[in-house]
Amino acid sequence: VQLQACGGGLVQAGGSLRLSCAVSGVTFTGWSVGWFRLAAGKEREFVAAMRGGRTFYADSVKGRFTVSGDNAKNTVHLQMNMLKPEDTAVYYCAAGRPILSTLDSARAYYYWGPGTQVTVSS
Repeated sequence: VQLQACGGGLVQAGGSLRLSCAVSGVTFTGWSVGWFRLAAGKEREFVAAMRGGRTFYADSVKGRFTVSGDNAKNTVHLQMNMLKPEDTAVYYCAAGRPILSTLDSARAYYYWGPGTQVTVSS
């Protein structure tokens, strides 16, 4: 199983970025794909997840970020709008089969991509 995230970059506050995570080796059926981020000096943080067509978001990104899946391409996207400087982090996508109550736990995901840097300037 491999995951590869791309689409990170430098953007001004208020701008948008779209991250993509290409997943190979598993299909979305029965699997969840989650997005996490790691900012300097902070712990890894849950951002969003997609499971069986349902989407879940951290409170800090709700209303600004949208996760969606492209089954034909086995790719998950994270559309990030109204970006803030505090969104600056390395973003990772991960795949696993967590139960609903652990969707936001990094420990519930088996496979991880290498991450992509998102920097939001003020």
